[in-house]
Amino acid sequence: MVTSTQALFLGFMALLVAERLVELVLSKRNAERAFARGGVETGQAHYRFMVVFHTLFLVACVAEVLWLRPAFPGGWGWAALGGAVAAQGLRYWAIATLGERWNSRIIVVPELPPVTGGPYRFLRHPNYVAVVLELACVPLIHGAWRTALFFSVGNAALLFVRIRAEEAALGEVYARAFAHRPRFIPEVPRD
Repeated sequence: MVTSTQALFLGFMALLVAERLVELVLSKRNAERAFARGGVETGQAHYRFMVVFHTLFLVACVAEVLWLRPAFPGGWGWAALGGAVAAQGLRYWAIATLGERWNSRIIVVPELPPVTGGPYRFLRHPNYVAVVLELACVPLIHGAWRTALFFSVGNAALLFVRIRAEEAALGEVYARAFAHRPRFIPEVPRD
């Protein structure tokens, strides 16, 4: 029997799956536009793995909560929900800032300057910060700490490969524009 907190968690997960499907449609549209403008794709080999990994993450969240039945962790669960919602806010700030240039794949249109506004004023990779936060927080909403731990560690390895590929594809102009911006944790200005 599904408890009320499990049912709410499943509802949240259904919204997350719907969000991912919308992102895939947006990504496909933006990829077509980028290719029409001469975009070049790199990182195809790890992209396939990334898609499988993130799909398994969604399945694992649900599986751990339904099969291992961890109790709702009370205040920690609410804090995790807050972190998950914050991750979505950061993700969509990054997506809105990149506009048509946002994509789940690495597609670079030559001659376009780097985007340095929005959250990119503070970080090189705000979308990846959102992913890190999401992979840690979403499972913890209902105490699925095994999923949080396993996928956080796996994501660290995946991001190691992904970020190197993305930064190499973006090239020297990007490197110069972001030379003094941290990758993940914004710096607090000191006066």
